[in-house]
Amino acid sequence: MTYLHQIDPIAFSFGPVTVHWYGIMYLLGFAVAWWLGQRRVRAGRLPGVGDQAFGDLMFYAMLGVVLGGRIGYILFYAFDDFLREPLSLFRVWEGGMSFHGGLLGVLLACWLWSRRQRLHFFDTMDFIAPLVTPGLLFGRLGNFIGGELWGKQTDAGWGVIFPRALPAPYAQFDAAALRSAHEAGLLDAFARHPSQLYEAALEGLAMFLVLWTFSRMPRRRYTVSGLFALLYGTFRFLVEFVRVPDADIGYLAFGWLTMGQALSLPLIALGVVLLALSRRAPVLQPARA
Repeated sequence: MTYLHQIDPIAFSFGPVTVHWYGIMYLLGFAVAWWLGQRRVRAGRLPGVGDQAFGDLMFYAMLGVVLGGRIGYILFYAFDDFLREPLSLFRVWEGGMSFHGGLLGVLLACWLWSRRQRLHFFDTMDFIAPLVTPGLLFGRLGNFIGGELWGKQTDAGWGVIFPRALPAPYAQFDAAALRSAHEAGLLDAFARHPSQLYEAALEGLAMFLVLWTFSRMPRRRYTVSGLFALLYGTFRFLVEFVRVPDADIGYLAFGWLTMGQALSLPLIALGVVLLALSRRAPVLQPARA
């Protein structure tokens, strides 16, 4: 049974202020990361760091996510749109955030914070890696609610019909007409993979369970960061096979390589390198604060 996507991307409006679910998902990701991070700090997972220093780290990381994610999206996926309309850079509420750009922003933020705290950069990254995954989970749920970044067409029973992806004349139907057409089975041929939910399950939930569990045990430096890079790169690379590439970019090579896959390959390589480095790194067993 296919599902007709008719979720309003606007959560609520208050006068001239409109709040989108996409923004709420980002706030939830930050809130959960902050809560989990406080638990890790108080459990001694980053020795010598208190609540104040942790608050600074989260502030830096949030700036890195938002600025890096938006700038990365513009550079990797929408540079032509930016040249035509530079103010599009600031319309974050409309969606359009790049994980790879956000990751670069977080790396820079954590490097600056680590220098101030005189901590090893990868001790910071090993600490923060599990905290990123709730943001990935909620971010992909935000993509699904917004009906964007959908997958390729599928005959699977769990396929989703995204109105914005429908051809004419269905693209001009109102909500009631679409429901009637769906009930009559006229839209089943246009059902698509809910690739956003696949990514939420893999990059968000599965990675969180692995990284959170592993980071609580004695482990070598670089290992958690290496696992994060390797798992994310692999999951993203695989899901891209059932996800529609950006229309203005298409496939980069071989008739199947997408920009998301091209950007994930360096992450997979980085994960392998970090795991190799961890074999000679010290074993870290944080003392309880």
